Amino acid sequence: MNRYKNYFPIMRRNSTLAYLDNAATTQKPDMVIDAVADYYRRENANPLRGLYELSQKATDAYENARKKIAEFIGAAKAQEIIYTRNASESLNLIAFSLSELLLQPDDEILISIMEHHSNMIPWQQAAKRHKAKLIYLYPNEDGIITTAELKNKISDKTKILSLAQISNVLGSEQNLKELIPIAHAHNIVVSIDGAQAIPHEKIDVSSLDCDFYSFSGHKMYAPMGIGILYGKEKYLEAMPPFLTGGEMIDYVDEQTATFAELPYKFEAGTQNVGGAVGLAAAIDFIESIGYNKIIERETELSHLAGEELSKLPYITIYGSNNFSAHHGVIAFNIENIHPHDVASLMDSGNVAIRGGHHCAQPLMRFLKCNFCCRASIAFYNDKADIKQLIEQVKYIRSYFHGVK
Repeated sequence: MNRYKNYFPIMRRNSTLAYLDNAATTQKPDMVIDAVADYYRRENANPLRGLYELSQKATDAYENARKKIAEFIGAAKAQEIIYTRNASESLNLIAFSLSELLLQPDDEILISIMEHHSNMIPWQQAAKRHKAKLIYLYPNEDGIITTAELKNKISDKTKILSLAQISNVLGSEQNLKELIPIAHAHNIVVSIDGAQAIPHEKIDVSSLDCDFYSFSGHKMYAPMGIGILYGKEKYLEAMPPFLTGGEMIDYVDEQTATFAELPYKFEAGTQNVGGAVGLAAAIDFIESIGYNKIIERETELSHLAGEELSKLPYITIYGSNNFSAHHGVIAFNIENIHPHDVASLMDSGNVAIRGGHHCAQPLMRFLKCNFCCRASIAFYNDKADIKQLIEQVKYIRSYFHGVK
């Protein structure tokens, strides 16, 4: 077992597991699990509400995690960090509250055909509510939205651009430093879905100059149930709240209410403090490994997986032929074998991959397939995992067709 897998109890308990479903969720290291358990053992109380010592400790844990997250992604202020359950909730919050602020009938929202349903359906619903139009951007053969495509789709009615930084199917990364200035030059507000990007590379929202950035903790070694929405203060201040109730109010009478200051205006109800503590620990874990090492290992393994799969004549790989640019995601099909069957038989060889539409059905149709297999890599994977994947692909081909 390589030394990186040794940080993860699931890997220690199952040393032959080739876990290649990291785009769905990553495994959790000891230091994250321990941080969450220690919080519940030592500091658990309702934050922000109690004047007693334990509640103050919970509040400190909650707010210190927010500060760490802000520093980690380069936010100007901790108040620009909003806790949510996951990237899906963050994107729903943006689509609801920003559309209430900006959209009028016949206005346009730009998204790409590659979006995860979490960054597509909320904008569909926003467009319906406001009688606006949803306009799609289409990628080139490498899964990239070109500047020409963006410029061609922008009109004087375009108000919002929302894109995934990295596709959860193709692994392609958009050149945000080219696309965002074009949008801003037309006074378009830019929201980025970073769920697939932040596990793989350092993110600096100030450098990107995006207006919103969303991600989930569970894809970056943190617990499930904690997500982040970064938003520029000027927009968050102006946007109406998404959820209402406890803790997000300043004053309530029988007919009216005034809302709390940022960030609490968007954090109704008791929050997931244990998840916030776990996310802070996951940041410490990532920084202890270093993004340079993460990128080096994942790039090497992406290239190896793509190269080995491409040698098999019955395999179709989706996206760029430059497998090093897949950011740990290799989507493929085995000729005449349904991806669900592939994923199931992969499990018989202790290989975990995903088979299906990957919450990206419009992209599947664009690629002229309804489903595909997806092997997704994290830095703790190794060459033995890739070998195990390839051997199992050959076994599955033989199982269905009697030939390798």
